[in-house]
Amino acid sequence: MNYTNCIIIKMVIDMKNKVVLIGCGNVGMAFAYALVNQKVYVDELVLIDINTEKCYGEAMDLNHCQAYSPSRIKISVGNYSDCKDAKIVVIAAGANQSVGETRMDLINKNSHIFKSIVSEVVESGFAGVFVVATNPLDIMTYLTLKYSGFEKNKVIGSGTTLDTVRLRFLLSEKTGVCPKNIEAYVIGEHGDSEFIPWSNVNIAYKKLSDILSLDDLKKIENEVRESAYEIIKRKGATAYGIGMCLVKITNAIIEDKNVILPVSSWDEQNGVCISTPAIVNRNGVKEKIFIPLTSDETSKIKRSINVIKDAIAKIE
Repeated sequence: MNYTNCIIIKMVIDMKNKVVLIGCGNVGMAFAYALVNQKVYVDELVLIDINTEKCYGEAMDLNHCQAYSPSRIKISVGNYSDCKDAKIVVIAAGANQSVGETRMDLINKNSHIFKSIVSEVVESGFAGVFVVATNPLDIMTYLTLKYSGFEKNKVIGSGTTLDTVRLRFLLSEKTGVCPKNIEAYVIGEHGDSEFIPWSNVNIAYKKLSDILSLDDLKKIENEVRESAYEIIKRKGATAYGIGMCLVKITNAIIEDKNVILPVSSWDEQNGVCISTPAIVNRNGVKEKIFIPLTSDETSKIKRSINVIKDAIAKIE
C-alpha cells in the first residue's frame, strides 16, 4: 500500500460517517444488528421510529453488543433534525407484507407515510444519499426521489439485491461453487415480475447449460421469486437477508467502493426506478449498467417496467 492510499483511507476513517435509520421494525433492526456485527467505517447510528420507547430499548440492546463488536459505533435515539449531517438516511418504515399480500398491495399504505418522512428529512438540511428498503420497493424509491427533489443518483432502493443473494445461494447449493464467486443477478421490479437474465450468468467460467438443466433453472427462478412468500408464511416477516443487503449498500457508499450491486435507481429512458446492476459509491449510483439481453429477456424487462408504471399511475 503506497503513501497516497494510506492518506485516503485515513481521510475516510477520520470523517464523520453518520447513518440515520428511520423505521425500527424487523427490517430496520436486522440492518442495525448486521451493521454492529461487521467491520464498518460507520461511526454513528441514529434510530428514529414512531414508537419512541421501542427505539430506546433497541438502542440499549444494540449498545450492549459493543464490547464484542468489530466496530465502535455510537448508537442513539434521535429525531429528523439528526439527518442534517448524515451521510446516509435508510428508510425502513412502513407497513409490512402480510401472509397473502403482494408487495404491491402495500402501495396505498406506504405512499402516504413516505410523503411525511421524506419531507421531514429534507427540511433538516440532509444532503446525503437516501437508501430505501420499504415495499413496494421501486415505487417507494420513485416517491422518495419525487418528494425529495434530490439528484437522481442520490436516491437508491435496495432493489433486487436481496433477490440476487437468494439466487446466488441457490446456485451455490446446486453447483457447490461459493456464492461469492457466482456472477448472477435478478433484475427488474423487486416483485412478482422480477426475472433472471440467465444469458449473463457466469459460474466458474462454464456454460450454464453444461452445469444445470432447463428444469433446474425454472425451479431456481421460481424459488427466488417465491422466497419472500414462503418466509412470511413460516415466520411472519423477512429480515436478515435484507439487513445484510442494506449493510452492503451502506458500505459501498461510506467507503466509496464502486461496487456493482443490483439496486433500484432512476432509469431515464423509461421514467421509472428499477433494478439493474449499478456502480455504487459515495455519490450513490455512479452508473447504471444495462447488460445485453436476449429477446425473451427484453420482453421480461419491458413487462417489469410496465408493472411499475401502472402502479405509479394509480397513486398519482
